[in-house]
Amino acid sequence: MTSPSKIICVGRNYADHAKELGNAIPDQAVLFMKPPSSVIDLQRGIQWNPVWGDCHYECELCLRIDRPLSQVIDPEQALAAIGAVTLGLDLTLRDVQDQLKAKGQPWERAKAFDGSCVLADWIAADEIVDWSNVEYDFAVNGVRRQHGLTADMIFDIATLLVEINQVFSLEVGDVIMTGTPAGVGALQRGDQLQMRLKAKSQDFVWNTFVLA
Repeated sequence: MTSPSKIICVGRNYADHAKELGNAIPDQAVLFMKPPSSVIDLQRGIQWNPVWGDCHYECELCLRIDRPLSQVIDPEQALAAIGAVTLGLDLTLRDVQDQLKAKGQPWERAKAFDGSCVLADWIAADEIVDWSNVEYDFAVNGVRRQHGLTADMIFDIATLLVEINQVFSLEVGDVIMTGTPAGVGALQRGDQLQMRLKAKSQDFVWNTFVLA
C-alpha cells in the first residue's frame, strides 16, 4: 500500500462533539493535517509522554484515496476516488490543545505528534453500501464510549471530499479522517480499546491497548 503523503482531519463534524468541548458548530469544514510520521498500526499499542498531560481518544471513520483528486466538484466522482475504509483514532493531547487555543496558536503539538494517528486494517470501499448511513462504535474496557453515524455528520462524505480537494490536491494513499462523534475522553494506562465498523459482509472489529 502507498504511504500517505498526508492525513487530512476534519474537526467538529458532529454537532454533539462540538458542544461537548464548548466549540461553536462550524459553517464550513474545519480542516487540519497530520504528517505521515504520526501513523502507527494497532499492534504497537498507544503511548505518549505523561508530561504532556491527558491524551484523549477520538474514533473516526477513515478513508483512503486510491485515485488523485484535484479541483473535482462532482460528488460522485469524488466518492469514486475512495479505495478503502477503516476506523482510526485521532489522538489528542487535550491539555496541550487547550493551552494552545488559549494562546491563539496552531494545534500541531496536540494533534500531529508521532503516534497520534492510529489506523486499523483497511477494507475495500465496496463494503460500504451507503456512505450516508455508515455506523461504527468505540469501546474502552468493554464499555461503549462512542457511537458514530455518518447520517449525523454536519458535512457528509461527498461534501467533505469535494471541499477538501479544492484546497489540497489528494494523492493516491492519502487518508481522510472524517470527524469524531460525541463521547471523547482521556485514555488511561492499561485500557483495552475496541473499534467496530458495520459493513456489508460483516462487522469488522479491531482491538488495541494503552501501554502500561
